[in-house]
Parts: sequence; C-alpha cells; structure tokens
Amino acid sequence: MYELKALGHSDSPSGKEDILGRNHRHFHAKNRTALYLRVSTPEQKPDLQYDGLHGYAARAGLEIVGDYCDIAVSGRREGRPRLNALMASVRNREVDCVLVWKFDRFARSTRHLLIALEEFDHLGVRFISVQDQIDTASPMGRAMFTIIAAMAELESSLISERVTAGMQAARSRGKHLGRPSLPILLVEEIEVLAASTDLSIRKIQEKIGGKASRGRVGEIVKRVRSAKASTG
Repeated sequence: MYELKALGHSDSPSGKEDILGRNHRHFHAKNRTALYLRVSTPEQKPDLQYDGLHGYAARAGLEIVGDYCDIAVSGRREGRPRLNALMASVRNREVDCVLVWKFDRFARSTRHLLIALEEFDHLGVRFISVQDQIDTASPMGRAMFTIIAAMAELESSLISERVTAGMQAARSRGKHLGRPSLPILLVEEIEVLAASTDLSIRKIQEKIGGKASRGRVGEIVKRVRSAKASTG
C-alpha cells in the first residue's frame, strides 16, 4: 500500500508546519479541512494531488485535519472505503471543508456529485475543487452548484426519455420486453445512498421519489452493502 507523505512538525506553538515550511499559528474559524484523493491503479501515485492540495491549503490558511486517499479504486466502483470514511467524518461534524484536486477524483457522475454537494450544503460544509476553480463558499461556487443540479436533472431526464423511446420502438416491432433496466444514473443514486447512509430500503425508495420498485431497490442495496462489508 502506498503511504502518503506526512506533514512536518515544528517546535512552534502551533506545532504545525506546511509543505512550504511555513508555520501557521492562527487559523480562521470553521476551517478544519479534509483532503480526498484517488488514483485508479496501484502504479499511479497521488503525489501531484497531494502536493497540490497541501499547497492550496497552505496558501488559503486551511487547517488540514485528515487525508483520505483511495488507491486502485475506479471512480465508478461503489466500495471506496476512504471516501466512506470521509463522509462519516463530515456527518460527525468533524470537518468544515472538503478539498479535492478535481471533480472526477471525487465523484463518479454528475448525480453523485450533486448528492454529495447537497449533503455538504445541508451540513454547512464548504467544498473546494482546486483544478475546477470551484469553492461553494463563493458566489461563483453557489452558482455552479445550481448549474450542476440542472445538469443532473437534464441528464436523468434525457436517459429516461431514451429508455422509454427504446421500449416503445421495441414494442412497435412486436418484441417482448422483460423487466426494464433502470437508468444508470438512478442505479448510481441508489448505490450512493446505500454505501453512504444507513437508510432502510423503504427510505431509499422514498428518497429517489419511487422511481424504482422496492424489490429493485432492495437488490441494489443488498449488493452494495454486501460488497462494503466484505471489504471491511
């Protein structure tokens, strides 16, 4: 397992020294910051993300309270243990800010990103993506939040329309259809809720607006939580 470099320590009263060797004696209120990093293969190293995030935090006066790094985990896989740990820290009010290198290092889809941003907003947690130049504490960041929500809704609607059109075309050709597949974004939404919350199957079905039967929701929830349990 690749180990991240640790921050240096100094004899200053703050006891913290950033990667540029500068001591920070005072931090602004509500700036406990967690970093999230991800690489897709064991051969990849998170050094670029790590150094970039620590440098940004030092310049912005953010106090880093934890690094969460998933290694050899693809963006579309539901079992990301360090991301789950980060979300647990957020829900326990241990973090005021989440700092990532790029959106695609954090979220696996527009819908997944929106769900996370909505939860951060509800909990009063700031979200910063360095390369995308998005900070939800800024007016531009708030505007981007609205745009992302609109994009996720449009994406979901377009997929639903394509599925419906495809089913109608198949029926018009006399093709017998079995149980229809759920839109991938809806499946991803259920997977995120199953992996990151303790909600019951009924509650998750309500959360998605009843867009899937309880049986289908249950199948996905059981698969995700079984995989999560097996990976510890």
